Amino acid sequence: MSCTHKIQFLRELIPSFECEPGCHDCCGPVTTSSAEMARLPRKTAAEQEAALQRLDCVHLGPQGCTVYTERPLICRLFGTTPRLACPRGRGPQTPIEPQAEQLIHGYIASTRQVLV
Repeated sequence: MSCTHKIQFLRELIPSFECEPGCHDCCGPVTTSSAEMARLPRKTAAEQEAALQRLDCVHLGPQGCTVYTERPLICRLFGTTPRLACPRGRGPQTPIEPQAEQLIHGYIASTRQVLV
């Protein structure tokens, strides 16, 4: 299975939910696989440094995530599992299946990670 197909397969295992409007509590600096990073727009070193200084994701804009449809797996996991609980108590009606979460963490652990 190609990286693209594996990422898509894993994305489909993660339940979705509505975040609290205006909340960006989980939008700190994160790491992601090189394959996922390649799907995101490039940012300058200055933009990356400024975001890191603020402890924000470089893709966090005034209206929220600017890469929401392509956000990395780790971002998608926030709020779907007790291990990455939403600090505001939001989440899907049915949390992610433990086996699915394990598959995703296994993928993350097996890939080269880069700072978003």
